[in-house]
Amino acid sequence: MIRYFALILICASTPVMAASPVLSNILPRGAQRGIETEVLFNGQRLEDAQELMIYEPGIEVTEFTVVNGGQVKAKLKIAADCVLGTKHLRVRTASGLSDLRTLSVSALPTVMEVEPNSEFKQPQAVANNVTVEGIIQNEDVDYFVVEAKKGDRISAEVEGIRLGDFLFDPYVAILNEARFELATSDDAALIWQDGVVSIIAPADGKYIVQIRESSYGGNGSCFYRCHIGNYPRPSAIVPSGGKPGQKVAVKFLGDVGGEFTREIEIPAKAQPDYAVFAVDDRGIAPSGNRFRIVDLENSIEQEPNESIQQATKAVAPIAFNGVLSSKTDADFFGFKAIKGQTLEIHVWARRLRSELDPLLILYNAQGGAIASNDDNAGPDSYLRFGVPEDGEYFLEVRDHLHRGGNAFHYRIEVSPLVAESLLGVSEFVQYVEPKVAIPQGNRFPLLINANRVGFGGALDFKGLDLPAGVTVESFGMAADQGVAQLILAATPEAPLAGKFSQITGTLADPNIPNPPTGEVRLPTVLVRGQNQIPFWTEQTFALATTVTQRVPFTLEIVEPKVPLVQGGQMALKVVATRDPEFKAPIKIELILNPNGVNSSREVSIAEGQNEALISMNSAGNAQVKDHKIAVRGEATVGNGPVMVCSKFVTLRVAEPYVKFTYEAAAIEQGADSELFVKLESPVAFPGNATVQLLGLPNKVTTTPAEFNKDAKELVFKLKAEADAPPGLNKSLFCQVIVTENGEPVIHNIGTGQIRVDKPLPPKSTPAPAPVVAAAPMPTPEAAPPKRLTRLEQLRLDQELRVKAQNAAAAGGDAKPAGAQ
Repeated sequence: MIRYFALILICASTPVMAASPVLSNILPRGAQRGIETEVLFNGQRLEDAQELMIYEPGIEVTEFTVVNGGQVKAKLKIAADCVLGTKHLRVRTASGLSDLRTLSVSALPTVMEVEPNSEFKQPQAVANNVTVEGIIQNEDVDYFVVEAKKGDRISAEVEGIRLGDFLFDPYVAILNEARFELATSDDAALIWQDGVVSIIAPADGKYIVQIRESSYGGNGSCFYRCHIGNYPRPSAIVPSGGKPGQKVAVKFLGDVGGEFTREIEIPAKAQPDYAVFAVDDRGIAPSGNRFRIVDLENSIEQEPNESIQQATKAVAPIAFNGVLSSKTDADFFGFKAIKGQTLEIHVWARRLRSELDPLLILYNAQGGAIASNDDNAGPDSYLRFGVPEDGEYFLEVRDHLHRGGNAFHYRIEVSPLVAESLLGVSEFVQYVEPKVAIPQGNRFPLLINANRVGFGGALDFKGLDLPAGVTVESFGMAADQGVAQLILAATPEAPLAGKFSQITGTLADPNIPNPPTGEVRLPTVLVRGQNQIPFWTEQTFALATTVTQRVPFTLEIVEPKVPLVQGGQMALKVVATRDPEFKAPIKIELILNPNGVNSSREVSIAEGQNEALISMNSAGNAQVKDHKIAVRGEATVGNGPVMVCSKFVTLRVAEPYVKFTYEAAAIEQGADSELFVKLESPVAFPGNATVQLLGLPNKVTTTPAEFNKDAKELVFKLKAEADAPPGLNKSLFCQVIVTENGEPVIHNIGTGQIRVDKPLPPKSTPAPAPVVAAAPMPTPEAAPPKRLTRLEQLRLDQELRVKAQNAAAAGGDAKPAGAQ
C-alpha cells in the first residue's frame, strides 16, 4: 500500500472557494536525504491549501504554511534511507487537488548556481560530491570547476527533462584546463534525454563541468540538477532481473573504473520501475539501473554463443540475460517447450534503459526461422508463440543497427501467457489530466479504460482505500467494451481529506478461479513537444482521491420513459439544483455515449437557468439494450472550475416501431404527384403516429400524415412549383413520432428518392403549304406509315426533347417537325 505524510491545517469557519488549484513549480527542485529542507510550492488558487499528498514513503512534512493564494511553504524531513530519485506529490486544498509535480531526492548536498558562471575562464568553484541546482537561460552556458587527483573518477549526471518542468534537452561535458573536451553527453539511453559523463582524471588539476541546452536554447523554466562527484556510474547491469525475495549477484558494466559485482537482495514483492543503485566506497549513483522483479529463473549467456550450435540452453519458462559486447555480436539461446503451450517472448532492453534496439528471431530445431520482430514492444521486441511440437527452439538477439558495447545489455523473458487487465483513466478533455475531487454530498465521474491481455469477458470494478464517506457506483464493463464509466459519491458528512486509493477491474466470471485482476496506473504527461506529443510522462500507481467542500449545484437526468430507437433521436432533459446565489452557466455532456449513440457536446445550462436539453442520435446499428448513462457538468465556482456528475439513469435503445419501404417517385415542374410508402409495424403502439416527409427538393412540398399500427401504406400528395430545380434527389426520409407514456419516440426512417423533371415541350402544328396550279398527276397509292418499336420510339422522343431544349435555350420559336 502506498503511504503518504501530511500536515493538515484547521479550516477557517468560512470556506474559501478556490477550486482546482494549480501547482506550477516546486523550488528548490530537489533535496538531500537525511536532512530537513524548506520548499516553496508556487501556483494559483492555493489559499485554502491543507496538505501535501506525497505518493512515496520517506518524506515527512514538519511544517506547512499558506503564504498566499500563489504560494505554500513547507519543511520536508527526508529520511536517511529514502530511496533516491523522483518523488511525486500534489497539493490538496479544501476545494480541489493540484496537478502532479515532482521532487528529486539525492544523496549529495545541494549547491545553488551563482552567476556569473557563463565564461569558461570564470567557472563557479564547487566541492566534489555535490548536487548543483540551476537554470539555463537562452544561450546560457554554466561552468563549474572541481579539483581532482590523477586516477580519480569524475562523474556528472544531469537531471533536466526528468524534472518534468519544460522541454529542456541538457548537454553536459567535462573539460580540462586547456579547454579540451574529455567526455560529452547529450542523450544517454540510461537516463532518457538527459546527459551523463564520467572520466578517470588523467592528471592532477582542475576539471570543468559544462552544462547548457543542446541547441543553446533555454528560458526561466529550464531547471537542472547536476550531480558532480566521484560516485560509480555503470551503464548496464547483468542479470537485469530476478525472483522476488532472492539474493542475487549482479555485475555492473560500463563504469569508467571497470566492471564490478555486488550481491543484492530483491524485494519480496514486485515493484514497478524498480531500480538497483550502484554503490562503492566512494559513493552511490544518483539514479539506478532498471531491474525486473519477476518469478523467472535467470540464465546468463555463456560465450561463445554466436550460433545455434553454440547457444546457451535452458528450459522454459526462463529469463536469458546478456550483453551484445561488439557491433558484430549476436547472441543465441535455446529452450525446450511443450506442444500446445502459448509462450510470450519479451526482449527487455530500452525499457531497462539499455542502448540496444533489439531484433529478435525465433528458430526451430533445424535452424529454420519461425518468426521475427523488431518493435512490437515500443523499441523492444515481442513475440507470442504457440508451440507446434515438443522440442527445442532457439532465439537470436542482435542490434537492429549492428551496434554493441557495455551499455547494450538485455533480458529475454520466455514465459507462459499470463492473463492480466491493464487499467488506466481516460481524459474528459484532451490534454487535461483528470483529478479526482469529490464535493461533499455530490458525485464525481471517472472513465476507466482497460486492455485485456490473454483473456476476454466482462469486468467488475471495485474501489479500494477510498476516503471516508466515499463509495463507488459502477455497472462494470461489457465484454465488447474497452471503456467503462464509474461514479464516486461522497456523503454530505464526508470529512475533507485525501487518500491514495485504487480502482480494480476483475473478470466477471464466477466459474474461473483466481480471475485476472488489474489496478489503475495513471500516466501523467508533464512535458509535451510539438503538436502536443507527450515528451516526458510520469506514471503513478495509485489514484489520489480527495473530498472537497460542498459546491452550490447538483445535476440530475430526467429518466426517459420511452426508448431511443435505432435511427432515431431524443432530447434528454438535464436539471440543475442551484443554491439561490449561484447563477453561473454549467456546461454539461454525457460521461460516455452508449455504443452507436451520439450526443451533443456543446450544451450548457444557461446562466440563471435550471435545465437544458442534450440532443441524442442513434445509429441504425446502435446496440439494443438497457444502457446506464450519466452526465457531468463543469462550472466556475468562486475563482476556479469544479466538476460534478449526476446519478446513473437507464436509457433503453430499442428497434424501430415501424419500417418503411419507399417507391420511386417523379414529378414535373408545376405539377402534382404522389409518393407511396409501404410500412410495417413490428412494435404495436397506441393511437396514431404522425409522420413528416423530409429532405424534399427545394420548392416541392407535401403535408404531414398520420397512421396507426394497422396501416400498410402511406400516400404523400406532392406539389412542385414551376421553378422547382430539376434533378434526382436521394435524401428523402420520414420523421415519425409515436407518443408513448406522454413522451415522443422519434424515428428518422430513410431513404427514398424523387426525380423532378422539366415538362415536355408542347406539340407544334406545321404551317400549310402554298397552293400552286399544276397539271394533274397520277396519285400513287399511299404507303402505310412505318410502325416503330418501343425502343425506337423512346430514342426518337429523346432526340426531339433535346432539340426542343436546345431551341428554347437559343431563344428560337421554331419547333422541330413532329415534336410531341
